[in-house]
Amino acid sequence: MPPYQIRLLEKVEEMYTIEDLIAEIWGGGAGDIVPYHILVTIIHNGGIALGAYEDEKMIGFAYGFPGLSKTSQGLEAKHCSHQMGVLPTHRGKDIGFALKKAQWQMVRQQGLDHITWTFDPLLSRNAYLNIARLGAVCNTYKREEYGDMVDGLNAGIASDRFQVDWWLNTRRTTQHLLDVENRVALGLDNYQKADAQALYTPETDVNSGLLLPPRAFSRPEKKILLLQIPSDYQILRNENLSLAQDWRFFTREVFEESFKAGYIVTDFIYDRSEKTPRSFYVLTDGESTIG
Repeated sequence: MPPYQIRLLEKVEEMYTIEDLIAEIWGGGAGDIVPYHILVTIIHNGGIALGAYEDEKMIGFAYGFPGLSKTSQGLEAKHCSHQMGVLPTHRGKDIGFALKKAQWQMVRQQGLDHITWTFDPLLSRNAYLNIARLGAVCNTYKREEYGDMVDGLNAGIASDRFQVDWWLNTRRTTQHLLDVENRVALGLDNYQKADAQALYTPETDVNSGLLLPPRAFSRPEKKILLLQIPSDYQILRNENLSLAQDWRFFTREVFEESFKAGYIVTDFIYDRSEKTPRSFYVLTDGESTIG
């Protein structure tokens, strides 16, 4: 059994704790903290808040609320998962995965089959959890989704985001969540043998050791695409803010063109075969792989 428990949150006092965790995890000012009374309103009107506890201390949380998606058939109900966070001292323990799995269970009980949320596409850790482990997919890129952000994790960088789709009742999602031990994750060599197209090959700066964004990329043509990003964007951002912004603008163009051409993000690879780890998005042409 894991050394933590996932609990449904319903009390005002628990919303105070979420406020504290937001301040500690994101490191922003008072303006970046979701007020407890908003959280109370969310959970009293169909929303769901979950907490991860270790020795009666909340060490992580996730919350969301009902929303609507525009489709070709009109508006359809969904769950909008707005925020999830785990204390830095407790990361790497599968707490985020457990919170999302509990969210999956609770939202399905409400009769919904679709959850969406946003995340920074240049954060490898988040991409690996959302795409490779949970089985979410993405073909929506949102420029400057939150405007100018001033918290410790986002200040100085354009707030572009992926909006992912998590289809709760698909075989893909249930295999990712319920058949973890038997599911075989594909590595970089598997995709290379499948003739995946690398749209570009970044170089590393010899002085700083930081990954440099290319000046151009190839037009998407093959069934499978590989798009490399920095393995630790936060370190790159802390060392060279201008370079981090260059990566934002370069990948913005690559993702937007790929999505416009009909590709969907279906996997994420954290490759450790070389001395320096490498991170790759896998994009697939068409919707056949998301069912």
